[in-house]
Amino acid sequence: MTESSDTPVPDLAVLQEAIASGDPVRAMPALTQLRFVSDADAVPLLVLGTEQKPFLVRSLSCSGLGYKRTEQGWDVLRRLLVNDEDPNVRAEAANALASYGVDRAWPLLQNAFAADDAWLVRCSILSALAEQPEINLSWLMELATMAIADPDGTVRVSGAEILGRLVRDGAGQAVGVQARALLQPLQQDSDHRVVAAALNGLQSS
Repeated sequence: MTESSDTPVPDLAVLQEAIASGDPVRAMPALTQLRFVSDADAVPLLVLGTEQKPFLVRSLSCSGLGYKRTEQGWDVLRRLLVNDEDPNVRAEAANALASYGVDRAWPLLQNAFAADDAWLVRCSILSALAEQPEINLSWLMELATMAIADPDGTVRVSGAEILGRLVRDGAGQAVGVQARALLQPLQQDSDHRVVAAALNGLQSS
């Protein structure tokens, strides 16, 4: 039975055809419509989106898999985090994986951060994990230490901002003392944004 045009329930066959076309103009609106369907119905179509050539389609599909969470989606995201050729897609995969829970995602994101030198991927991982209130502070310290050694200033800024959080949240703990020590030399960083983040972090306790 064909749904009437005023119903909020999308036609899955129509969405599938649009996504499979690979045309971002058609596929991306179809992908956004998947928020109105169940996880079980949405995930196979989001996975189909991750198989299309345009990186915009793959990226939006990864984002959707962070909201429509199934084991199939997890497996696809895990593969894309490592194997996709486009850093935008890898970054969205990292964000989506974090939404499955910090404890589960941590080993994958830790390895990806160490192995992937794309600034967008690294910043996405830092941002996604820093938003998790229950994250182990020592995990953030591990990533921030790598981040402040990155040649890209944007990554160093993100690392300095996380160190500032550790100074604040880890006050009176060893991790807070260590974060403060790492922030001190960043006051002489070549990037003024890093200097500003370091100063803010040092004043946050």
